[in-house]
Amino acid sequence: MKESCKKKERSSEEKEKLLKHLNIIEGQVRGIKNMVIDNRYCNDILIQLAAITKSLKSLGNTILKQHITDCVVNDLKNDNLHVIDELIATIDRFN
Repeated sequence: MKESCKKKERSSEEKEKLLKHLNIIEGQVRGIKNMVIDNRYCNDILIQLAAITKSLKSLGNTILKQHITDCVVNDLKNDNLHVIDELIATIDRFN
């Protein structure tokens, strides 16, 4: 995965919300790890994996919306049209 050297300044409130969401996901992953260690029933683990997938998708959508309304809009205002191709590639990764 190619990383950009660009930065995005986030407010304390924005960071707090994202980190809270990430902490929940981290806890879910630890929970599944413990389920595997405890030899839990496959279906129970799959249900928890589905919950994590939903949490990750929700977090991704939140960040994508922020990206479009902030980063993409600012790039377009500065005539940096390459951001459109970048956005399309990013959206394709979500599908």
